[in-house]
Amino acid sequence: MDKVEIPPLRGVFAQPWSARKALGLLAVFGPAAIVASVSIGAGETIVVVRMGAWAGYGLLWLVLLSALIKGVFVTYLLGRYTAVSGEPIAHRLVRLPGPRGWLPLALVGLELSAAPLAWVAIAKPCGDLCHFLLRDLLPGGIAEPVWENLFSTGLIALALGLSLGISFVSLEKQQVVLCLIMVTGTVIGTLIVRPDYAQALIGSLSFGQLPDFPAWAPEDAIKHPLLTMTTTFGYVGGGVLGYVVYASWISMHGWGLTGHEQIGAIRQRAAASARIDYLPEDAEQVGRMRRLLTPLRWDTGIGAVVLFVVTAAFMMSGAAVLYPLQTRFEGWSLLTEQAHIWAAIHPLLVWIYYICVVAALWGTLQALPEIYTRVIQEFFQAVWPASSWDYRAIQRLLCLYLFLSSLIFTWSDLPFDTLVQIASFVLANLAIALALIAALYLNFQLPPAYRTRLPMLIGGLVSAVVLGAIAGLGGWGLAAKLLGG
Repeated sequence: MDKVEIPPLRGVFAQPWSARKALGLLAVFGPAAIVASVSIGAGETIVVVRMGAWAGYGLLWLVLLSALIKGVFVTYLLGRYTAVSGEPIAHRLVRLPGPRGWLPLALVGLELSAAPLAWVAIAKPCGDLCHFLLRDLLPGGIAEPVWENLFSTGLIALALGLSLGISFVSLEKQQVVLCLIMVTGTVIGTLIVRPDYAQALIGSLSFGQLPDFPAWAPEDAIKHPLLTMTTTFGYVGGGVLGYVVYASWISMHGWGLTGHEQIGAIRQRAAASARIDYLPEDAEQVGRMRRLLTPLRWDTGIGAVVLFVVTAAFMMSGAAVLYPLQTRFEGWSLLTEQAHIWAAIHPLLVWIYYICVVAALWGTLQALPEIYTRVIQEFFQAVWPASSWDYRAIQRLLCLYLFLSSLIFTWSDLPFDTLVQIASFVLANLAIALALIAALYLNFQLPPAYRTRLPMLIGGLVSAVVLGAIAGLGGWGLAAKLLGG
């Protein structure tokens, strides 16, 4: 093949503006719904709430910054390369100088090395909450920590077991519903607690402000303030593979060039060439391609809004309710303590809280095995194309690994703060910084006419600098803490 013919925009995107078109554009929300829902786990329900309880509204800018960088620039730029070129990102990243596939394998290694910590950070607070709710029905003679670990282990096993039978289509529909539940529930809950909206607005726009933690905050937060803040930033938005997999998901939707009737031949051409030289350069077809990216823009935009609204609502609730009560939040009873506090304000808040927490945490656990499996299959196929990589076989091995490794940390005495700090640094701050650098590299592999426009490029470059700085600060703070500095 020589040059491909860029297909015209079809369906709801080609229609003139109307109420029907607006609803159709909202219905595009799908792949980014999984990215958003998997991101809204322990970060929003625990880590962000604690930050609001210690810093008030002063760090809402940190939430906004993380949602912009990860929800917009990282997600869009990674997805955009595949939408424009039709080629999976791993097949281009394996061409980087150095050992074949070193960057894709590094991203997988970083995620999977810290994944058990992230799972335990979700499961153990849930285990404590299950014990609290069922304590009157449980037989005596077994210590509370044992019950909590048993519930945590059971929750991990249930999530992994159910993930084996779920398809991408049903997972996507489930995550859209969970996003709707979380947005509705957190907005209602925030309205009930009546936060200071003026202070929330000021806090959202006070970029770079680093408030001092009060004297009653936990010793670890006071002693390591930068580590605490970089950990919060990392947990807003989740781990790296949730963004990397986005390019695979948009291919399954056929967005951009991935919906071309000759996509198989296009990918063969891309794999055989060191350059993307099959895209036409005339202005009309370049314009067609930019219009074909419309669903990608809408999807990532809605996903970023969902991520920010839910996360900001959790932090505002912590600032409005928990900060005046001087709530410390230590140990594993983090969800249980919050339930007590909401009950004292309004009985309705307890059930809103439970529904939002269950939706957030279950959405995270259900989506992670699909994310890990799909990325590993694509990356391994790109690095070792002569071998066959079966999706279901990889998924079963991953679930076994996650269960056994999570079991070790569930029954260990590793403190919650240390666990989330390590997980945040490895699978979020450091790994996502590498992923954004990779996305910028992929952008420059496209012909000049097809590269992202200047504002998005500048935003991506600034985001890479911010992510690098946060990863550096987080790594330095973590090393100082672990080494006793």
